[in-house]
Amino acid sequence: MPKFISIENKSRRIDGTLQIKFCDTFLSQLRGLTFRSRISREQGLLLVGKGDSRLDSSIHMLFVSFNLAIVWINSEMKVVDKVLARSWRPAYFSKQPARYVLEVHPERLGDFEIGDTVQFKNV
Repeated sequence: MPKFISIENKSRRIDGTLQIKFCDTFLSQLRGLTFRSRISREQGLLLVGKGDSRLDSSIHMLFVSFNLAIVWINSEMKVVDKVLARSWRPAYFSKQPARYVLEVHPERLGDFEIGDTVQFKNV
C-alpha cells in the first residue's frame, strides 16, 4: 500500500496542498513517474535516499513525457537545489548533496527556494 505525505515549506507559504507519494523502496523509486501521461498540480513523488549524496540523488527523465519541478532536500530538511527537468533528458544532479528528491508539477517550482526549510507530515 503506497504511503502518502504532505510537505510544508516552513520558509514560505505554498498555495494549495501537495499530496506526495513517499518512495523509499528500490521498486517504487525505479518506477517513479516513467510511462505516465501527466501529473496533476497537487501530486508528486518523494524519492528517499539513505543519506546525503549527489550521485544517489541524481535522476533521469527517460520515458517521462512531461517536464517536472525537481527539488533536492538534504538530511537537515533544507532545500539545496532545484531545477526544471525537461522530459527525455538523461540525467540531473543536485549541486549539493541531498537525501530527498521531490518531483512535482512544473508550476510548483516557485514554491521552493534554495535555503528553505521543509517538513514532511503524514497524511
